[in-house]
Amino acid sequence: MPNAFNFSASPFDSLSKAEQNEVRDNVDIAYFRRGEVILDVGDKPRHLYVIIKGRVVQLDGEDMLHVYGPDDTFDGRGLVAGKASHRFQAQEEVVAYELAEETVLSLIASNATFSALLFSKLGDKLTALSQRQDQQEMQSLTLSRLEEALLHAPHYVDADTDIAAIARMFDKERISHVLVRDASGTLPRLGIFSSTALPKAIIDGRPLDDLPVGDLATYNLITLPPNALMGDALAKMLRHRIHRIVVAEGDTVHGVVESLDVFSFLSNHSHLILTRIDQADSLEALEGAAGQTTRMVQQLYRSGTNVGLIGDLVQEVNARLFERTWEMIAPTELVKNSCLIVMGSEGRGEQLLKTDQDNGLILRDDYTPPANLQDICDRFSAELERFGYPECAGKIMLNNPDWRGTVSEWSERTRTWMIQGSPENLMNLAIFLDAHAVTGDERLLDRVRDRLWELATDNEATLSRFASAIDAFGSGSNWLSRVFALGDSGELLHMKKLGIFPIVHGIRSLALANRIKATGTVERIHALVQMGKLKQSWGDNLINSLHIFMGMRLKVGLQELEAGKPVSGHVDVSEISSLERDLLKDSLGIVKRFKATLHQRFRLDVM
Repeated sequence: MPNAFNFSASPFDSLSKAEQNEVRDNVDIAYFRRGEVILDVGDKPRHLYVIIKGRVVQLDGEDMLHVYGPDDTFDGRGLVAGKASHRFQAQEEVVAYELAEETVLSLIASNATFSALLFSKLGDKLTALSQRQDQQEMQSLTLSRLEEALLHAPHYVDADTDIAAIARMFDKERISHVLVRDASGTLPRLGIFSSTALPKAIIDGRPLDDLPVGDLATYNLITLPPNALMGDALAKMLRHRIHRIVVAEGDTVHGVVESLDVFSFLSNHSHLILTRIDQADSLEALEGAAGQTTRMVQQLYRSGTNVGLIGDLVQEVNARLFERTWEMIAPTELVKNSCLIVMGSEGRGEQLLKTDQDNGLILRDDYTPPANLQDICDRFSAELERFGYPECAGKIMLNNPDWRGTVSEWSERTRTWMIQGSPENLMNLAIFLDAHAVTGDERLLDRVRDRLWELATDNEATLSRFASAIDAFGSGSNWLSRVFALGDSGELLHMKKLGIFPIVHGIRSLALANRIKATGTVERIHALVQMGKLKQSWGDNLINSLHIFMGMRLKVGLQELEAGKPVSGHVDVSEISSLERDLLKDSLGIVKRFKATLHQRFRLDVM
C-alpha cells in the first residue's frame, strides 16, 4: 500500500479523505520496460495507470496523440468504455501506480468532479473545474448572475408625476431611481429617472411641483436578462457610460441593477481606473491611471474571472485611455473629422497585458488635416509608449503614413491588399479586419468596411492564400514529441504560435469567406455556428481552447512581470501542473484537428 501517492495531482485532488483512503487500499505499483506495450487497441483495461516515473506515448496507428509523464493518468476512457481505443506504449522505463478497476468505477459513481476530470471532454472538464472553485471564486463575476443583485421590485411612476413627488419618493423609499411609464405617444414607452438627474430639474427653471418627470426621463434603456453575468453588465455600463442596467425578459421587467451592485461583486478597481481616466486633466494624470491596469488584470485573474471577460474589460479601459489621450493631443476639429482605430488583439478584445501598439487613423474625405498632422501622430505614439504600450516592431501605428489616410485612401489600400494577395498584403488585411473604433466618427470605419465587403471576392485562390497563414509558425506535426518531452529538450511552448494564432486566424478566415463583420474571435465563432458553418460542439471546443491558451499565457506573463522580466509568451511545460498539462494536451489536439479541417476547407494542401 504505497504511502507516497500524490493526491495533489488531478483528478485525485478532488477526492475526499475517505475516497483517498479507498485509493490507498486498492493501488499497487507496476514496472514496464522501454518499448513495452502497456495497452493495445481492443484490450480491456483492468487498471487506471498513474505514472510515477518515465513517459508513455499514446498512438493511433503511427500517429502520436499524447505523451504522458509523471502524475499523468491513463486510460480512464478505455476503462469506462470497456476497451482501449489506442495503443499505450512505454517510451522509456516506466514505473506507475495501478488503481483497480472496481475502485475507479466506485469513485466515478460517487464523485462527479473526479469523473469529469478523468475522462470527459474539454468543456466538461472546465465545467467541473468551475464547480469546485473556492468561495471567493464562487462570488466572482464569472459565476454571479444579475438576478442575484436584484434587491427590490422596480418602482413605477407615470410620466406626468411631478419632480417634487419623485424627490419625496426617493427620500421615503430610500431609492435612487424610478421607471417612468409614458403613454402619451402612439406607442407606450418605458424610461428611467434617477437622482443624478435632479440637478437638471433644478436648473430647468420650472417649479418642481409643475415639472413632469417624463420631460427629463431617459427612454433608450439598456437591458440584460436575469441570467446574464455580472461581468456582462459591467462591460455594458463601461461601454455606454451608464450607471444602471434594466433587468428584463421580453416585456417583463425584474428590476434595475446599479453600478454599485456590480462593483460589490468585483474585487478590483476597474471603475476607479475609468473614473481617474475621465477626470484626468493632463497626460501625466492619464499615465498614473494607465499604470494601474496591470494590477486590475492581476486581481481579476486571481479572483477566477474568465479570461474572455478580462479581455472585454481591458478593451474598455484601454479604449477610454486612448480616447482621452487623443483628445488631449489632437485639435478638436481633427478628432471630429477622423476615426482612431485599434487593431490586432486589442481590436478583437483579446488583449490581456500591455503589448505593442496596433492603431491607425481614418480621415474624412473632404477634410483638410492640420499641417502638423505627423507631429500630432508622433506625439500620440510617444505618449502611449510612455504609458507602457511599446511601439509596434512592424510600425503598424498611426504615426506611420501607411496606417492613416482618408476613407478613399483606406478603401483603395484595403482593395489592393485583397486583390494583390501577397503574404504581406493579406496579413495587413487580416490586421485591418480586426479594427475597432476608439474615438471620433465611427461611421468612417464603417464606410471603409462597407466598401471592402463590396469588393470581397468568392475567389477561392485568394481565400486559400489568406487562410494559409495558419501554418505561419509551422505545421506543428511533431509538437507532441517536442513539447511534452517534460524537460528533456528544454524547449518552451509559445502559446500564441501553437495555440492562439491558429484559432484566431482560422476563424478570421472562415469569417472572411462568409462575410461575417464581427471582429472578436468568440463573436465570429457564434456567428459561424448560427449560420450553420460550424457545429456548436466545435464552436464550444474552440472557445474553450482559446481561453485556455490565453489563460496560461496570462498566468506566465503575470509571473514574469512580478519577477521583473519582460513578457515572453512562453510556457515551460515541465513547470505546469498535471491538470494544466492535461487541458493543454486536449486544447492542442483540438487545434490540430481544426487546422486539418481548414486545410480541407481551403484546399491548402494543393497550394
